[in-house]
Amino acid sequence: MRSALKHKYALVHEWLTPNATGGSELVVQEILQDFDADVFALIDFQSSNPDSYLYERKIGTTFLQKFPGASQGIQKYLPLMPIAIEQLDLRQYEVILSSSHAVAKGILTSPDQLHICYCHTPMRYAWDLTWDYLQGDDRGKGIKGVVARYILHRLREWDVISANRVDHFIANSQHTARRIWRCYRRQAKVIYPPVDVERFRPLAIERSQKDEFYLTVCRLVSYKKVGLIIEAFNRLKKPLVVIGVGAQLQEMRALAQANVQVLGWQSSDMVEKYMAKAQAFVYAACEDFGIALVEAQACGTPVIAYKQGGALETVKDISQFPQTGTGIFFPEQSVETIMEAVETFEKYQSQITVEQCCLQADKFSRSSFHKSYQDFVEQSVNENRVNF
Repeated sequence: MRSALKHKYALVHEWLTPNATGGSELVVQEILQDFDADVFALIDFQSSNPDSYLYERKIGTTFLQKFPGASQGIQKYLPLMPIAIEQLDLRQYEVILSSSHAVAKGILTSPDQLHICYCHTPMRYAWDLTWDYLQGDDRGKGIKGVVARYILHRLREWDVISANRVDHFIANSQHTARRIWRCYRRQAKVIYPPVDVERFRPLAIERSQKDEFYLTVCRLVSYKKVGLIIEAFNRLKKPLVVIGVGAQLQEMRALAQANVQVLGWQSSDMVEKYMAKAQAFVYAACEDFGIALVEAQACGTPVIAYKQGGALETVKDISQFPQTGTGIFFPEQSVETIMEAVETFEKYQSQITVEQCCLQADKFSRSSFHKSYQDFVEQSVNENRVNF
């Protein structure tokens, strides 16, 4: 469905590559179903990808497009991202829609343009995960470390300044809205991201039809805390399946004992089957929203999650909601609390139904996102129409 609002739209995102297929890219795809917008990004390697929804689409890019290794990821060019995004000339557009988790919100606009930013997170490199990046990388040590700290300091300054270029912020969760306020002192409207819940459907109608294993699916990087989950199941001697790739893949395989399978990459069909058959989905990261938690519930699978971030908005703890609960929270990112949560879950699991998990997931459907996002843009445009 295309928007009925007859204005000239530009949609700006950070980067478009075959390796970047997370929640923020899904938001871009859904927005383009509602708005006939020209697309811009720091780099684009999707318009040449026959499997992409952006195939053969004209996309505006920056000078980073031609930098060595850009297609494998441009995080190594982080210091250049602010100046790169500012080189995009969007003067011909009346409405700018940005999908931002780093610098997309920093595009330059004029007073007679309207800029609405869907913020997935304030730039994690510069804020919440600064210490994780510095401590887990050689670039955080010695002279390199001094330089890295100075660059991150300047990025924080630019990030706050560029937030003032946004007319309206949308956050993907209440958790993100609070972070936007803390970093930028800006209010944000919460619109949950689109989850393709229709794609994830239960294979087991009753809990007795589930397999014995537990599951986690995510990128294998330090802040996801997958090592804690594996160590907890090593001690519990219960079957665990880990799906995902990342810098810690080999480390996680070395950590896993015989009861833990680290499968690496799996196709979407296989992920759906594992999600639908698992006893529970285990997650130890603090996410701004956490699409995987909703996908698991859409499969009728309960969630055991760290009690922080977006999980508090997507999962209902059975101890709090005995009739409609869909999972269990643990209070700390530690092996011991994960073990306790698994044992507590097994006491309560008969009370968690496949039906309740599916009903909870349906609250975050694509149709809900489309209505909320389009209504917000229409309202903002109408309020700003004097400039048009």
